[in-house]
Amino acid sequence: MALGWRLSYQRRGFVTFKSDAPFTLDSLATDLALARRCCLSMGKSTTREEAIERVSAATTIHHARFADRKLQGVPSGGRPKTGELVGTVVELGPEEFWSGLHRHTPRLSPDPAGDSGIEMPADSPSRAWLKLEEAIRFFDLEFKKGEIAVEVGCAPGGVVLALLRRGVSVVGVDPARMAEVVTASEIDNRQQAPKDRPWFFHSRKPAALASKRDLGHGVSWFLSDMNQSPEVVLKECARFCRMCPDIRGVLITLKLTDLMQIADKPTWFDALATMGFTTIRLQQLAVHHKELALLATR
Repeated sequence: MALGWRLSYQRRGFVTFKSDAPFTLDSLATDLALARRCCLSMGKSTTREEAIERVSAATTIHHARFADRKLQGVPSGGRPKTGELVGTVVELGPEEFWSGLHRHTPRLSPDPAGDSGIEMPADSPSRAWLKLEEAIRFFDLEFKKGEIAVEVGCAPGGVVLALLRRGVSVVGVDPARMAEVVTASEIDNRQQAPKDRPWFFHSRKPAALASKRDLGHGVSWFLSDMNQSPEVVLKECARFCRMCPDIRGVLITLKLTDLMQIADKPTWFDALATMGFTTIRLQQLAVHHKELALLATR
């Protein structure tokens, strides 16, 4: 690796590295898009009690376990504060516990093992609901009631439903049909949108044909879950931002056919910086391992 780290012990969802240079908490400052949690290893223990003792200096201790062929976090409830020392104890087997320490930053998951534990409501029409809710928790985003978002590739409506229930109105761009749980809030005329409730306006067009008339005024967010290449999605993002100069944030799901495409990260960041965004983050979330959440704000 370019960081000088060498692969060491590995299990699915759990990887350790070695380095010739001593690891410190500062070694973890590198932005790693494919790691939801990164810790300074305090070693392996044979009992949970010994593992906890190794991270006793931490203000908060998180627990995780390997079950059902994946690493799962044990819900802890709270969210660490930035700069807080957090200990993590991972149970990989009956007598195999690993301990680690890190200082929480906005670039690391606030949840044990990066597992938010968010459950999708039964009436959600798609797993896109989970993608948005996990991104909101990971990035600590705030969607304000009364805001307007545009979502490209919105059908059948998982993200739209999540936004509506947060009090955010949505202009959805997609020729496909929406679920009834979403169309219950649909309006026919974008120019006469109600002000006393969140609403959904459906522009039944491909993204490339959507116009300023479809979007109207006051759009604050651009979201996309299109099944297109990152290059195509970012090109459309730039066009929508030109039509809606008040957009303050962008949240895009990048669908990768190969995780090695992450090498294009500088190109994606440059494209968003050209659009005027100053804070840009890229993160793999737990919902789908070949999709990345790309966030940009002004």
